[in-house]
Amino acid sequence: MLNEIAQDAEQRMQKSTESLVNNFKKIRTGRAHPSILDTVQVSYYGSDVPLQQVANVIVEDARTLAIIPWEKPMVPVIEKAIMKSDLGLNPATSGDTIRVPMPALTEETRKGYIRQARSEAENARIAVRNIRRDANGDLKDLLKEKEITEDDQRRGEDRIQKLTDKFVTEIDQLLEQKEVDLMEI
Repeated sequence: MLNEIAQDAEQRMQKSTESLVNNFKKIRTGRAHPSILDTVQVSYYGSDVPLQQVANVIVEDARTLAIIPWEKPMVPVIEKAIMKSDLGLNPATSGDTIRVPMPALTEETRKGYIRQARSEAENARIAVRNIRRDANGDLKDLLKEKEITEDDQRRGEDRIQKLTDKFVTEIDQLLEQKEVDLMEI
């Protein structure tokens, strides 16, 4: 019973951390990385699909992505989808290759991205703490129903707290790494 609650809490905390990693991928740094375009949806024969399903996305150099569509008619559609996305990128087409130069980040935009990253990290910390609260509530319910002893409840709460500390530390490390990436020129 206690193990199930702890395992469930750990899985949910892990998902919160994974969600944070995905949110960090959306915050672009000055370097080109294919994951920047993960959120771009392209209209392909009437349905919206991720860009990676209709084209190859490669890093051409440190500040340029190259997109090579699998079908020639997709070039203007992909270009339009990138411009409509909220990423602030301006693609340039040459033949069947779309090049997406990464604009250099100004100090102001870097600070804005760091604020955004800190906000995402705080949301992840809040999610982890809410999971802790839920797990501790489950333990209290079991104690009320006399399915566990008070000692079992304390041991369970200690275990949940250790999980919480572990994941909050992991979130802090991810945030620190993202801040270093953002401040790199």
